[in-house]
Amino acid sequence: MEPVILHSDMNNFYATVECLDNPSLRGKPMAVAGDPDARHGIVLAKNYEAKSYGITTGDPLWMARQKCPDIIFTPPRYDRYIQFSQAAHEIYGEYTDQVESFGLDECWLDVTGSTHLFGEGKQIADEIRSRIKHELGLTASVGVSYNKIFAKLGSDLKKPDATTVISQNFKEEIWHLPADMLLYVGRATYAKLLKYGIRTIGDLACADISFLERLLGKNGLMLWAFANGLDHSPVSHSYSRRVIKTIGNSTTTPRDLI
Repeated sequence: MEPVILHSDMNNFYATVECLDNPSLRGKPMAVAGDPDARHGIVLAKNYEAKSYGITTGDPLWMARQKCPDIIFTPPRYDRYIQFSQAAHEIYGEYTDQVESFGLDECWLDVTGSTHLFGEGKQIADEIRSRIKHELGLTASVGVSYNKIFAKLGSDLKKPDATTVISQNFKEEIWHLPADMLLYVGRATYAKLLKYGIRTIGDLACADISFLERLLGKNGLMLWAFANGLDHSPVSHSYSRRVIKTIGNSTTTPRDLI
C-alpha cells in the first residue's frame, strides 16, 4: 500500500491565537514580537493584514514599523500556544498514533493505516482542517502526499485553510516551482544553486548528482533525492495522548483547552 502522509500547518499560528484571545486586534495589522525596546527584537509571527504591508517573519521591529507605522506588537505567550498545539494533537491522535511535531504549529501524520476508516488522504485532511476551524477557531493548510517532504511542500503551496495533494505525477505538479520551496533548501543553499543555473525543483532533480555532492556535500545527495520524490523517512510515533480539559482565561472555544 502506498503511504499516505499529511502535513498540517496551522496558519499564522501565534498571531491567530492572539487575535482569537483579543478580538480588538482582529482586522488590524499586528505581529507577535520580542521586546519593542530591545534592539534585537524581531517579528516572530504576523497576521495577514501585516503581511499586506510587506512585513515578514524575522523583520527587525524598527523595519516592521517603517513598513507599517500603525502595526501593533504583542509579546509571545508560549504557554498559550502550547495549549492550542496540544489540542490540535488531540485531534490528530484520533486519526493515527504516528504524529511527528515540526514546531508547535506543524505536524506530519502517517494515516496510511487509517484510510479504511476515514477515507482517502484528501478526505482526512479536509476533515482535520474543518475540525481545527470549528473546535479551535484556527485555520490550517494540509499537504497530502506519499512522503514527508512532498506533504510539507503541499501545506506551503496554498494558504490559508487549504488542502493540496501532491501525487506520483509530481514532475508535472511541482518541478516548475522554485527550488527553495523544498524543505532544507535555505537562503544560502539556494544562492549557491542559482550560481549554476539551478532555479527550480526540476532543475535540482535533473542536476548531476556528483556535482551536487561536490557543491553541497551530503546535503546535495539528500536534496537531489527529495526533488526526485525519493524521501522514505518514516513519521515517528511521537504522539502521546493527553487529557486537555480546561483553560484559565476568558477565551471560549468549542474544544476545552488547559
